[in-house]
Amino acid sequence: MMPRRLLLIDCDTGVDDALAILYLAADEAVEILAVGTVDGNVAPELGAENSLRALEAAGRPSVPVAIGAGAPLLQESRHAEHFHGEDGLGDAHLAPAKSRPTQEGAVEQMVRLARAHPGEISLLAIGPLTNVALALMVEPRLPRLLAEVVIMGGAVACPGNQSPWAEFNIAHDPEAAEIVLRASWRRCTLVGLDVTGQAILEPADHQRLGGSAPAEFASRILQQQMGANRRFELCDPLAAAILLDPSLATYQELPVSVDLDGLHTRGATIADRRITLAPTAPETRPKVAIAMSVDAARFLFEFANRLGSSG
Repeated sequence: MMPRRLLLIDCDTGVDDALAILYLAADEAVEILAVGTVDGNVAPELGAENSLRALEAAGRPSVPVAIGAGAPLLQESRHAEHFHGEDGLGDAHLAPAKSRPTQEGAVEQMVRLARAHPGEISLLAIGPLTNVALALMVEPRLPRLLAEVVIMGGAVACPGNQSPWAEFNIAHDPEAAEIVLRASWRRCTLVGLDVTGQAILEPADHQRLGGSAPAEFASRILQQQMGANRRFELCDPLAAAILLDPSLATYQELPVSVDLDGLHTRGATIADRRITLAPTAPETRPKVAIAMSVDAARFLFEFANRLGSSG
């Protein structure tokens, strides 16, 4: 029997984070060791409540959920209730979770688990990168202790969604993102808007969700967005899927930095596409595997199959 894959999720649980949790929990080969929440779509306390709700719907109520950083490293927080609803889950008015968050903080949890399972844990970071940056400060060996990190964030060759250049997760805490993207991870994959725009849930897909507790939960939290926009971009579930099956995407291996100073471009993810560096170029940094195309049809089929679909 193959050993279960060890996974740590760091998130800011709004609608698509919850969908990613449901997607991963449906895989019996995956052991979700823990979830940590960070300020982003919602405050981390609400993100923890929403994570617990999703885990309970997925039949994984024993997974511990820890609350993390309550604000970006340097700038003020700006949540996304306008998109995810006041409750972060499409104003679905769900019952409170039965479980409560742990007393341990998300940063401490991340460092403890990485030390306890060196080289074994995959980290899925689908919120702003504040917790991960703080964990790097606490434990500089973190890039060697984790097997890999997969990040949902960035817009390398396409427009942003927080500004014309910047994607929300990166723009929410650019300093944290810059710290994380310059670290020497064993493998770091960036799943950004370059590919998530291809992973669109259509009304017909939404209507077919049903027949299981995870599918009913997913259908309910998607109702608001599907009614307003008749489409939903499955950003975080796609990052989860690529973590489990990297063959879903094609990649470019390039160094990526985050603009911290631009008046109009702060938070932009900038990939260095040069073949050779000029003599005056800044120090080299590790390359990131940037997802640039995705087999969207295969992903959408797998998404519906895992959560529960009538067709």
